[in-house]
Amino acid sequence: MSRSFPMPQAFVSPDRIRSLFTEAMSQMYRAEVPQYGTLIELVADVNAGCLEKDPDLRDRLARAGELERIDVERHGAIRLGTADELFTIRRLFAVMGMQPVGYYDLSVAGVPVHSTSFRPIDEAALNVNPFRVFTSLLRLELIKDEGLRGEAEAILAKRRIYTPRAVALIERHEQKGGLTETEATEFVAEALETFRWHGEATVSAETYKRLHDAHRLIADVVSFKGPHINHLTPRTLDIDAVQARMPERGITPKAVIEGPPRRHCDILLRQTSFKALEEAIAFSDDDGAIQGTHTARFGEIEQRGVALTAKGRALYDQLLASVRGEVQVGAGGAKAGAYDDELAARFKALPDSWDELRRADLAFFRYSATSAGIAAAVGSTLPGDPEALITSGYLAFTPIVYEDFLPVSAAGIFQSNLGTDQQQNYATRSNRDAFEAALGATAQDELALYAERQAASLDSALAALSLAGLPLKTVA
Repeated sequence: MSRSFPMPQAFVSPDRIRSLFTEAMSQMYRAEVPQYGTLIELVADVNAGCLEKDPDLRDRLARAGELERIDVERHGAIRLGTADELFTIRRLFAVMGMQPVGYYDLSVAGVPVHSTSFRPIDEAALNVNPFRVFTSLLRLELIKDEGLRGEAEAILAKRRIYTPRAVALIERHEQKGGLTETEATEFVAEALETFRWHGEATVSAETYKRLHDAHRLIADVVSFKGPHINHLTPRTLDIDAVQARMPERGITPKAVIEGPPRRHCDILLRQTSFKALEEAIAFSDDDGAIQGTHTARFGEIEQRGVALTAKGRALYDQLLASVRGEVQVGAGGAKAGAYDDELAARFKALPDSWDELRRADLAFFRYSATSAGIAAAVGSTLPGDPEALITSGYLAFTPIVYEDFLPVSAAGIFQSNLGTDQQQNYATRSNRDAFEAALGATAQDELALYAERQAASLDSALAALSLAGLPLKTVA
């Protein structure tokens, strides 16, 4: 007599888990921060208007496989306190197919953290859901008061920001190679608890004040049972329109948009936001009898452009630094117009044409064989030069979207939304080795990832044209 056994349940893809988590996170944050919902609605309206009035933009996004991802695209940010917390969050994000990319030292801009971005790296996964989380680790060594530093270390050592079940499911994923649909749903619910807001501080009002006086961000990281997501960011196709229309929805934007100026050909990343909420909290004194407020969570919007090469990024950094060194924008935004004008003037040194950016090796592009090129390749010999193929209409290129972050912009957002222009001068150097030791992995080089995608796309396009191994030529 034969015996029947239940069929094993198939594992769901990391893309599926990431999408479930993104939606759950968005719903939670919308409930916790109602203005985030208003922001989502505004961005959706602006994006729809952009696509309607600019068919070329719609076609370009569609050709690059990016059109469907616009509405689901989000990035979040979280700040951790210990090496163990960072180590475990790497494992948590791995369940969702997200890997650490890039190292960012924000201490040089007066913020006592260093960071990485967890995100998918495969092009297909990015087009399914490019969810990213900018993840920072507090640099406790930057707290000058030794007594306060020791107290902060002791407070952080006691907390556990992951539920036991979340850790168990992470371990199951690592051991078995995946999670079933049922396990994935449970994992999302458990993982979400790490990112949830808690209105009860784990410290006394007096301790909170001392941490706050050292730096507002230190108080935010150390004073609560969990790190709580401090913002979620939708992607817009016209950040200037969103900035201008935010007051219509009862939202006050920050004074200036961080990053490069408005251009015909968008580069890297532009970001704006509204000021962080002042939220009621209960301190640990007398079972929460002492009430206070905390400022940490805010709304942010981003506009993403093409990823720049090392050469392009060096020029971008030089131009941005030249403006920021001469034009300062105060908390009231009195000089915002002057800053924007000067930024636009300086950035005329960076070409504002896709073809010029490409030919000068300033930006990364995805190559594809056109239908005309594939037809022409049948029974004939095509030019043996990619530039000639492009001129003939046989080879097309589209910009590769920048998937990462900018440390100066991140610091500007952090400072603005802490409700202060407070600046600290930390006499320290980047400590990538210590960060990666805590991470338990090496943060991947984002420029190498873009270069690999560009090279792979060119190889695939040339193969479709029955050509191979033709090098790209750049202008001086």
